[in-house]
Amino acid sequence: MLKSFKTEIHPTEEQKVRIHKTIGTCRFIYNFYLAHNKELYQNGEKFMSSSKFRVWLNHEYLPQYPEYLWIKEAYSKAVTQAVNHGQTAFKKFFDHESAFPKFKKKGRSDVKMYFVKNNPKDCRCERHRVNIPSLGWVRIKEKGYIPTTKEGYTIKSGHVSMKAGRYYVSALIEIPDNKTADPSNEGIGIDLGLKDFAIVSNGKTYKNINKSARLKKLEKRLVREQRCLSRKYENLKKGESTQRANIQKQKLKVQKLHHKIDNIRTDYINKTIAEIVKTKPSYITIEDLNVSGMMKNKHLSRAVASQKFYE
Repeated sequence: MLKSFKTEIHPTEEQKVRIHKTIGTCRFIYNFYLAHNKELYQNGEKFMSSSKFRVWLNHEYLPQYPEYLWIKEAYSKAVTQAVNHGQTAFKKFFDHESAFPKFKKKGRSDVKMYFVKNNPKDCRCERHRVNIPSLGWVRIKEKGYIPTTKEGYTIKSGHVSMKAGRYYVSALIEIPDNKTADPSNEGIGIDLGLKDFAIVSNGKTYKNINKSARLKKLEKRLVREQRCLSRKYENLKKGESTQRANIQKQKLKVQKLHHKIDNIRTDYINKTIAEIVKTKPSYITIEDLNVSGMMKNKHLSRAVASQKFYE
């Protein structure tokens, strides 16, 4: 059985530079793949798959434009995965599952540094550190969270991501499938809502975490920091003395608050799920909500988004 583990890491300054370069290259390649296929379509030519694009890039484009040879400095598997993600986005568009793929903007995208196990020395894990291809050994913040290589576990693949100035590693690990005994309890039903997060058929009610004093205080603080950031942007447009470095600092403050609020909500959902699952019901029935339709309602969209029903 494959299981995913995600935890925060503490890379060195040199490793941070490597991560930023690789993620930047992956974003560039993803956008380049979209733009190239868009140009082919406008010229009446056939769609180019990810494999053909990589061959064209390495054997035709880069020899012709040597100023882009810095692409080859990045971890090759990460670049390949970025192109594959572009092809997946096009496939969903062709199958009418999503809209036309969007270009990823610098600083506002979910681009990650993908890695995969190529040889026995790659992707090893110890209690306090993990070996990532092209980065080497990286320290883990939560020691002992990821199963170690000495215990017989193997990291198949993973990715490194950034959010609000913090770095994370997600590892896909093969672990034994330990099946538990047959559940002895009856099934339960869960009614999701906005007033209360969830009402379970066994009588248990889980409150809306967004109504807690802690989150309300953080949201008020977020509004103040966002207003401060807006004023700095306005001053910059007017030509006043606001420096771009100060804007970046304020931006990071806003990102950290968003990240903290999101983590609190996710943690509450995970603990709620764990508590329900520990009762070992024979089955769980959840209300099928039209979340996308509710998000279109301007009076409900903010409340629905904060409840994170998509989790």
